[in-house]
Amino acid sequence: MKILDIFRLSLSHVKKSKLRSWLTIIGIVIGVAAVVAIISIGQGMQESVQARLGSLGADLITVTPGFSRAGGGGFDGGRTGGSATINLTDRDATAIKQLPGVLYVNGMVSGSSDIRVSTEKTSVSIIGVDTAVWRSMFTTQLEAGRYLQPGDSNSVVIGNALAHTTFLQQITLNRPITIGGKNFKVVGILVSSGGGFGGGGGDNTVYMSADYARDVITTNVSRNQFTSIMVKISDPTLAEQIASDIVTKLMPERHVNPRTRDFTVTAFATIQQQITSVVQTISLFLAAIAAVSLLVGAVGIANTMFMSVMERTRQIGLLKALGATDNEVMKLFIMEAGLFGFVGGVIGIISGVLISVIISEVGLRAIGPGGAMTAVVSPQLLVFALAFSIFVGIISGVAPARSAARMNPVDALRFEQ
Repeated sequence: MKILDIFRLSLSHVKKSKLRSWLTIIGIVIGVAAVVAIISIGQGMQESVQARLGSLGADLITVTPGFSRAGGGGFDGGRTGGSATINLTDRDATAIKQLPGVLYVNGMVSGSSDIRVSTEKTSVSIIGVDTAVWRSMFTTQLEAGRYLQPGDSNSVVIGNALAHTTFLQQITLNRPITIGGKNFKVVGILVSSGGGFGGGGGDNTVYMSADYARDVITTNVSRNQFTSIMVKISDPTLAEQIASDIVTKLMPERHVNPRTRDFTVTAFATIQQQITSVVQTISLFLAAIAAVSLLVGAVGIANTMFMSVMERTRQIGLLKALGATDNEVMKLFIMEAGLFGFVGGVIGIISGVLISVIISEVGLRAIGPGGAMTAVVSPQLLVFALAFSIFVGIISGVAPARSAARMNPVDALRFEQ
């Protein structure tokens, strides 16, 4: 028999047993849909995390006072804690500038203060920066106005929410506001960033010169001290090495040793790698769980094919009596099993894409405008899902097909159902 004849014969039997065929296909649909949805959502989460962390800059390193020794020594990116009463100094910033690979050093003063606009008043986060280098290190874009510049007097740049939603009246450019009892002028408004981390954003944050920040925040910070130091490096791939160099450089400058160390060095590139690795592991784990349902579908196909062999014993005997070879009989049943996998794969892919889109949309609405959780459905994923579902179908049909091919045509023709 020709391949086309075998295909037509397989297709005709699938059409005859509609209920059984669809029940068998549903098992594959569920498995493929689950795998496609979970992997596409997982890829979307990875891209979202990388985009959010990427906005911080993989070429940034922060130095903060305090150090936790609960997990031992080192400069691990995620480790903070300890006492933060000993602030960093301008001597620390000068020492860091001397290290190779360091482009800019921004001594920062962070805290909180009251802000008053007309008769309204609230508490906001204040970040004081070195206006000479801040623009070269800051990653959030402007919605209006300009960034802080060297020599700015009583000028501030504010977050998007602070400008548009915090107060009943929106804060516009050049509008006077009062922070900590002192008057300032708004020269820039940032785009919405959905949050803030490491000085890389903040919709409810006010940025100003570090000297002015010391005057308005509630925390007492001396003129030569900083609450953190942001470092921009020339090569992100050297982040861990430069972080280690900073530790080595600052310990003698601050007269501490690994046991008495009172500062923490954090490389954003290390945080990116760690979080991305965690998201990838979770996605693969969930995809593996979803793949188990494909095994259930495979068992369903095998069961259906064995029943098909039993019901078509006389047909098998007739085909062999008319000259069909064992290989042709095997092809007949393997192709039928492959059809189950193909149809189930196509429907499963469509269902999985729809599920991932729906979950993505629901997630975006739940997170809000600042969130970003869009499913990523790649062509490679769709091709893999379809190929794998066909493969599962074919493998599931091998044992029943071999059973049919080994039948004796005489015995098969005598078989009574």
